[in-house]
Amino acid sequence: MKSFIAFMKKEWLEAARSGKLIILAILFLLFGIMNPAIAKLTPWIFELMAASLAETGMVITEVSVNALTSWTQFFKNIPIGLIAFILLYSNTFTKEYQSGTLILILTKGLARYKVALAKSAVMLSLWSACYLLCFAVTYFYNSYFWDNDIVPCLLPAVVHWWLFGVWTISLIVLFSVLLGSNTGVLLGTGTAVLAAYFAGLFPRISEYMPVMLMNAGSLLSGATDSKIYTGAVVVTIVLSCGNIAIGIAAMNKRQL
Repeated sequence: MKSFIAFMKKEWLEAARSGKLIILAILFLLFGIMNPAIAKLTPWIFELMAASLAETGMVITEVSVNALTSWTQFFKNIPIGLIAFILLYSNTFTKEYQSGTLILILTKGLARYKVALAKSAVMLSLWSACYLLCFAVTYFYNSYFWDNDIVPCLLPAVVHWWLFGVWTISLIVLFSVLLGSNTGVLLGTGTAVLAAYFAGLFPRISEYMPVMLMNAGSLLSGATDSKIYTGAVVVTIVLSCGNIAIGIAAMNKRQL
């Protein structure tokens, strides 16, 4: 257990020293600020455009914004944050293979499964912390300017999208163990997400696909019932655990 904790500390220190921790923290903090800021500036932007659009015959009526506008922006920006996270952490395993540092760590007695488990735990913790940071900042500013209570099913929508990120990170773990290059990890993760997306086009299985959780923003307006996401939530949890479990098993057999 001590070796596992020590390796996790090493991963956190590396995230800080490499700048990944700072980059992600700043990015998600900016998104948290931008969500209400864009909503607050929307009427002003439309007011500036009104004169030029009036010349073309288009009339802009008064635009009203509230917390729902800001939370809608939240679900537009968070995919960019997830993409940035994937790009930064797609090499979390492959750089160890290429530099040979993993062999050195294993020769000191650290079990292979602990390496995979520690890296997975750090990535999931960092994703959760960054996501929570973005949510907290947006929630604070929305409470200051408007009223978050007007948004129904906010918590389920936020949790569902966070869970989609967990599934995506589990794919990074899986393909990082199976493949030996950063490009391969990105292609494998992207292909899996696209495959789930196209599979979701079939009505009979669409409600069980992890990509359905990306549409959780529709819960904000109350247009959909949170119960329809139950199947996707269960499948996503099972697939996420399965991906990490397979990754750990493959790590034990991988030729270094």
